[in-house]
Amino acid sequence: MRSDLPKVLQPLAGRPILQHVIATARSLAPAATYVVYGHGGSRVRDALQGEPVRWVLQPERLGTGHALMQAMPDIPDDHTVLVLYGDVPLISRSTLVQLLALTGPKRLALLTVHLDDPTGYGRIIRRGRGQIRRIVEQNDASKQELRVRECNTGVLAAPARLLRKWLKALRNDNSQREYYLTDVIALAVKDKAEVRPLSAGSAIEVLGVNDKEQLALAEAAYRYRTARELMIAGVTIADPGRLDVRGEFTFGADVFLDVNVVLEGSVKLGNRVRVGPGSVIRNSEIGDDTEVFPHCVIDSAVIGARCNIGPFARFRPSSTLGDGVHIGNFVEVKNSRMGNDSKANHLSYVGDAHVGARVNIGAGTIVANYDGANKHRTVIGDDVHTGSNSVLVAPITVGAGATIGAGSTVTKEVPPAKLTVARARQVTIAEWQRPTKTKK
Repeated sequence: MRSDLPKVLQPLAGRPILQHVIATARSLAPAATYVVYGHGGSRVRDALQGEPVRWVLQPERLGTGHALMQAMPDIPDDHTVLVLYGDVPLISRSTLVQLLALTGPKRLALLTVHLDDPTGYGRIIRRGRGQIRRIVEQNDASKQELRVRECNTGVLAAPARLLRKWLKALRNDNSQREYYLTDVIALAVKDKAEVRPLSAGSAIEVLGVNDKEQLALAEAAYRYRTARELMIAGVTIADPGRLDVRGEFTFGADVFLDVNVVLEGSVKLGNRVRVGPGSVIRNSEIGDDTEVFPHCVIDSAVIGARCNIGPFARFRPSSTLGDGVHIGNFVEVKNSRMGNDSKANHLSYVGDAHVGARVNIGAGTIVANYDGANKHRTVIGDDVHTGSNSVLVAPITVGAGATIGAGSTVTKEVPPAKLTVARARQVTIAEWQRPTKTKK
């Protein structure tokens, strides 16, 4: 990958590649999930230590068969073993369910794929009647075998008792001097066990990610697959190729997502929510009939119904809006609550504040919440109007119905239902002249 980050920790749709594989495995409700890692792989284990898996060290990298041997000692004989790969993130649950259905007490199920260019893959070698005979790795294949287009994906399912027996019989007399898991197929055939193949629905589903180009291909495939599922469920998407869903997304009816929208973490959109182009929504909830205009960033916020947001608005964590709130262009809200039908339409900052209902925050108003060491709260009552370019220096309380004159810097409590002006008196100096530059 030409990266300091291990391959299986490379991000796909905002999560490590391996995490996608683990999530798919968990969706099958297995008795246990094992992750086999090699020397230096402790970084992977540390990064995903919260995952409910059993970590198994492969002390020497002696091949895929040897890797599986490390996990087998604790697996009961009467279980079925499903083998997946940490760098194959797009395999679907439905495919694996079909594969597992093909297994039995003396049956092994193998996932294959037909490729136009099979370079690098092991080839599926069949008998005259079509039964699978063995798998041959590319480095060990003859010229005739190299012409085969049906390839091994490495994904298989088998009864643990027989798999353990076949793994013990593996030999490393091949060009790589490794114990190939693929050799299990020939051993199964020799043991008169039935090998049942299942062809993957598409090559992209079994794509192994080995470089940044393949990572981009996987990202595009994941993006389109997710968009397709959402469209079938009723979401209108302007361009399925330009939507990124990087987490859990729930939604109501008639949701519209414009181009280049990114949804991260846990996102919930109500009925008839519209999200404009270039917006990023992370770990947030947005109520019915709210419209998010272009290029907004909404992070860990709860936004009520019938709100208008943006364009170019930013919500930092722990912000909550009531219903009918308007947050306009270049407005930032951080750790604040704004009541129903309040407005901050232009160029304002609302930080660490409790804002009442029907408040109008004038253009350029700033709630100055930070003294250089500590954050302080501001309370603004219902029906307050602040004039343009006002500064409210926290901690401060602005009484209900108060009006603050434009350009005021307010540092003391503002009484309710009064006009408060706090600015220097305007003075004109008639004799003053603007300095002139010296000619060079």
